[in-house]
Amino acid sequence: MKVALGGTFDPIHDGHRALFERAFELGDVTVGLTSDELAPETRHEPRRVRPFEERRATLEAELESFATAADREFAVRALEEPTGIATEPGFDAIVVSPDTHDGAERINEIRTERGLDPLQVELVDYVPAEDGERISSTRIVRGEIDAHGNLTPERTPGTE
Repeated sequence: MKVALGGTFDPIHDGHRALFERAFELGDVTVGLTSDELAPETRHEPRRVRPFEERRATLEAELESFATAADREFAVRALEEPTGIATEPGFDAIVVSPDTHDGAERINEIRTERGLDPLQVELVDYVPAEDGERISSTRIVRGEIDAHGNLTPERTPGTE
């Protein structure tokens, strides 16, 4: 099975790792990594995102361990538009989070319009942080949590 997955992945955290794990369970994975131009448009709130090549290097290193463990192949491609690579022929499934589920529905509409079969949509729920809220790159950048969802010392009750 050929699996599509997309995102900015900056910084990578356990929520992303849950997506990667599910994608590699299904098959060979192609990750659409948002381009430098698209990345700011996909943010819920403005924040700095590392340059594409830096994000690609970090992402490829992360994906290598998942690919090796699952005996799968992977590729990373630039994502220039939100619906990106998944509207192309050759994919069977797409792995999404609750944030990107609507985008997967739009991708399947485009695929149908183009005479392609819809993708199997695999929804992976959010991974909760220590405080029960979801892990997100924005929360990490803000200094609220680390990449594993642990509260930072200044956010942990009882630590001053």
